[in-house]
Amino acid sequence: MNRKYFLNFLKYMALVLFAIITLFPFYWMIASSLKTSFEVIQIPPSLIPKSLKFENYTIAFKMAPFVRYFINTIIVTALSIIFTVIIAILSAFAFANLEFKGRDLIFAIFLASMMIPGEVLIVNNFKTISNLGMIDTYTSLFIPYAASVLYIYMLREFFLTVPKPLYYAAKIDGAGDWKFLWKVLVPIAKPSIITISILVGINSWNAFLWPLLVTNNENMRVLATGLTAFQSDAGNQYELLMAASSIITVPIVGVYVFLHKKIMNGISLGGTKG
Repeated sequence: MNRKYFLNFLKYMALVLFAIITLFPFYWMIASSLKTSFEVIQIPPSLIPKSLKFENYTIAFKMAPFVRYFINTIIVTALSIIFTVIIAILSAFAFANLEFKGRDLIFAIFLASMMIPGEVLIVNNFKTISNLGMIDTYTSLFIPYAASVLYIYMLREFFLTVPKPLYYAAKIDGAGDWKFLWKVLVPIAKPSIITISILVGINSWNAFLWPLLVTNNENMRVLATGLTAFQSDAGNQYELLMAASSIITVPIVGVYVFLHKKIMNGISLGGTKG
């Protein structure tokens, strides 16, 4: 019995240690954002600010249009969620319930495309967006990634768990495919759809490389690219850089902390059949 308690003690100590290692950079960012310029660079470093300098956030907001960056990020994130979820629902339903020639082959090709790194497609996507005259538009920030094979796959696997007799019964009762999808399947798949929405939102919020390529106008920057531009303005004022980084990081971390159970539940439900 003592051996069991000792092993449990070691296990929990290891978990606590890993948690501290994981959370410490986040704490250091928040703490540094509340320090004076001297405290940030002093040796040895101080773990706790001597006085909380909340005005660092005010100064950061004045030096760069973070309010505009916030608005742009929220708009792009919302559009990404709406379009990605709708495309995933319609595509997953087609691959799960509709019978058409080459369905399984097409879906296999879709799955194979997941092996291609996204960076490989950036040049072609940029040329397409540029030729269409969509640089510096909200559309350019989300449309190339609105169709995600991963989310289509997740929803398809969930739709396949719904008994086929339910689909046939709905057809007999006069419900078409469109009505069956939105009245039956979508409500049942709500946990997976919520999970997809959260994951899309997190990815869109954190996107950096693609927004950097397709936005030249300062008014079209999102938070991630706005922070990069802010680095040249802040210079060696690391407390302001940490304040700006906190502005970007805290909201999305908060969303994940409160919704991580829904994310895990949706992923597990989407992977129950495969």
